[in-house]
Amino acid sequence: MFDRHYQVWPPQVPKQLELPATSLFHNITVCALRYPEHPAILYYGTPVSYRRLQQEAEAIAGHLAEAGVAKGDRVLLYMQNSPQYIIGYFAILRANAVVVPVNPMNRAAELKYLIEDTEAKVCLCAQELLENVSPHLGEGLLEEIVVTAYADYVTEHTDLSLPETVAEPARDHSIGGVTLWHEVVNANKQPPALTTGPADLCVIPYSSGTTGNPKGCVHTHHSVLATTVYGAVWTNAQHDIVHLVSVPMFHVTGMQSCMNSTLYVGGTLVVMTRWDRKVAAELIQRYKVNTWRNISTMVVDMLSDPDIDSYDISCLRSIGGGGAAMPAAVAGKLHDKTGLTYMEGYGLSETIAPTHVNPPQACKPQCLGIPLIGVDSRVINVDTLEEVGPGVTGEIIMRGEQIFQGYWKRPEATEEAFLELDGHRFFRSGDLGYYDEEGYFFLVDRVKRMINASGYKVWPAEVESLMYSHPAIREVCVVSTPHPRRGETVKAFVVLATGKEHTTDKDIIAWCQENMAAYKCPVTVEFTDSIPKSPTGKIMWRLLQEEEWKKSAQ
Repeated sequence: MFDRHYQVWPPQVPKQLELPATSLFHNITVCALRYPEHPAILYYGTPVSYRRLQQEAEAIAGHLAEAGVAKGDRVLLYMQNSPQYIIGYFAILRANAVVVPVNPMNRAAELKYLIEDTEAKVCLCAQELLENVSPHLGEGLLEEIVVTAYADYVTEHTDLSLPETVAEPARDHSIGGVTLWHEVVNANKQPPALTTGPADLCVIPYSSGTTGNPKGCVHTHHSVLATTVYGAVWTNAQHDIVHLVSVPMFHVTGMQSCMNSTLYVGGTLVVMTRWDRKVAAELIQRYKVNTWRNISTMVVDMLSDPDIDSYDISCLRSIGGGGAAMPAAVAGKLHDKTGLTYMEGYGLSETIAPTHVNPPQACKPQCLGIPLIGVDSRVINVDTLEEVGPGVTGEIIMRGEQIFQGYWKRPEATEEAFLELDGHRFFRSGDLGYYDEEGYFFLVDRVKRMINASGYKVWPAEVESLMYSHPAIREVCVVSTPHPRRGETVKAFVVLATGKEHTTDKDIIAWCQENMAAYKCPVTVEFTDSIPKSPTGKIMWRLLQEEEWKKSAQ
């Protein structure tokens, strides 16, 4: 068991913790009993109490059961952040079924793949996405879609700037097989007995992977409860938590670090359907948000707002996230503004959010943190699969209660994802990293992202981190580009900061040559108005990488 990190272990956190032997839905039942009128959700000023959350989830569960959804069946959840997403998530679980969270950016062909792969017969869907999924009705695939409008849950007057999809009223839908959400809720059909327990399937998030179709990551109620409970205990989350939810809940960070951990302790979720830095700052100020788990790019965006000092965000007492390293320069600006240290963590769809988190009292910058409660994590040589010591880069592996059961209907891929070490089964993350003498883990890069420039190994994440210290750089993404002599070399896509538009590519390259080893320096800098990001806020480096090599080939 890896225990090097125990010297910096948070004093209030147990090293091992027994998990509840229940269904995840039990958390809602308990909170509805304890805090029936407490807002589980605040949606642009409109509250949804725990009592209402439970009642509406049970009504939709009753409808699902009547529609033929049985224990263990998969149900698609296809919508953006909203009260309906949360209600729908727990409705599926209350029906003893399995949640398949769908990226709302997915379109018809991607949905067809998910429907066929999961054999889902029912989809809970938002109205702006209906046109993407409705073509699959009557094909021997989907049998029913329950559709909802976000506007139905903004019933109190608000002066907040609403996303277009939230402001849009409910439409009339006359498509066969489409049922209206509010009619399902009003029918208030009773669900069957809750029979799922820790060993039953709970949720199957799909991992984008590096090649081929996405793979479903199979999680039980036990593995989902692991990061739900561990996350709350790690940060000492209490009933008074008010959590800004700005990352998508279809992704495991939003699902676990935001939604499930907060609902476990009976806190309040302040939900945003779309990221808007001014609305986010206003929500923090207005509703005294004290916790914000996010993607670092959101903090970069908020702090770059020229009007940020006009907002009082001093109520924040905990901020952190994962998905991309927090640039040191931005972390410093955040600390100057709030006095808070950004607490980074690390996890994957296969681990249903964190396996590593920084200890709250001893965060290290640009660091994944230390292994979470009950997690045994090591680093191995990618070629020999032998364990390596501190300071040596290799593949990060881990075992713990939150590790998935395997890939849905992919036994070969599942077998490849695990290895045996010291008599235990470890998950291979596919991430390159190392740990230091104190047991803190650091990410170097994805196994397949390394740039090999004349034999010199360049890790793009390291170059990006250094470049963020340049005062003219707002965002940066580093990729490889073909080079006649080196084979490949370094290229940077750069978004300039406001007021720094006069900066040239030669200025950036000269600065890099002064601040990093020559072989790491970008040979080419391309300025762009924006860098593509996934719905979870991660920079889509692979897309830029593929486009760069295609362009060069042409």
